[in-house]
Amino acid sequence: MTSDLSLSLPQGFRAAALAAGIKPSGRTDLSGVVADRDCAWAFAGTRSTTAAACVIRNRDLYASGAPVRALLVNAGNANAATGERGAADNADMAGAFGSVLGVSEAAVLTASTGIIGHLLPMDRVLGGIEHLPDELSAEAAPFAAAIMTTDTHPKTAHATLRTGARIVGTAKGSGMIHPDMATMFAFAFTDARVDQDALRAAFPGIVARTFNAVTVDGDTSTNDMTAVLASGQAGEVDLGEFLSALEGVMRDLARQIAADGEGATKLLTVRVTGARTEAEALTAARTCCVSPLLKSAVHGNDPNWGRVIMAVGRSGAAVNVSGMRVSVQGEPVFAGGPLAYDAAAVSGRMKAPEVVFDVHLGVGDAAGEAWGCDLSAEYVSINAEYTT
Repeated sequence: MTSDLSLSLPQGFRAAALAAGIKPSGRTDLSGVVADRDCAWAFAGTRSTTAAACVIRNRDLYASGAPVRALLVNAGNANAATGERGAADNADMAGAFGSVLGVSEAAVLTASTGIIGHLLPMDRVLGGIEHLPDELSAEAAPFAAAIMTTDTHPKTAHATLRTGARIVGTAKGSGMIHPDMATMFAFAFTDARVDQDALRAAFPGIVARTFNAVTVDGDTSTNDMTAVLASGQAGEVDLGEFLSALEGVMRDLARQIAADGEGATKLLTVRVTGARTEAEALTAARTCCVSPLLKSAVHGNDPNWGRVIMAVGRSGAAVNVSGMRVSVQGEPVFAGGPLAYDAAAVSGRMKAPEVVFDVHLGVGDAAGEAWGCDLSAEYVSINAEYTT
């Protein structure tokens, strides 16, 4: 679960990034990825009813079933809650990038992230777009860095299939992270040849088990999205192998997002077994990960397993309390009733970079896993001063 900033993109993809002056910091804030040929693709966006212009437009493009050739991202401004002007600006971004690349506006996906309720500085955005093609290269790192907002570091993951085809993913996300979707972006690029219908059929399940299993603070952004683009230049691959590898890349990125939660000092993992359905297992695990009480206990290295019992109980998942089991860092603490254990020793083990709770619900054979982070004073500081 570490980013490799030396990664090159798969065959047929190039990326570019530059500082257009959108972020006050002066850091890179405008970036794009370009494919040499039409790509099969899959997409999922936030279910927020106040979704940003980029999510709405991408969703419409997705419904058309047409291939895409490029992705354009700006960071520092969400272009959300900006009305008709924001929608027009988003379309103009796509049109301008398509124009410099020689492709149609409909072949360009857009993504914006940052502060909600501010109009884009379109003079800077359009000026930057003109120069993006000059920066194109096979390197993934500049793109991974340019899409960040409050992240502390870029996030990448990759996999290589038996045929040599590759999958390279990158993500951003640190706060306003909660299922549906889990402010986060995650993009994967592959040179594998994959049937678009098959990819789209499998993608919702992959998203449910990865990015919709992440929570940092219980808030779902207006701009969250994930997409995978397949150029096909490496030829045919085994679909099962490909989907498994893609899920592995997405899972790695999801865990990186959780570990880099705003103010986080450690990753929180909750593994649920013995559930009636996978959906209920995921619900129970996510409810534990979003609980401020459990997150605070994790920050303080307090093995207060009662907060797990509480969170599971309010999740709505079916539970047989007499058959329920809970472990903290591998130490059994509950099995239908309290167990004797060395609290000081378990507290010491909770000082690790990752704290794991295992929960067995005692009602079935389904399982699910979710990821979050501890809750620190730094989280409050970051979000108390975000726009000021």
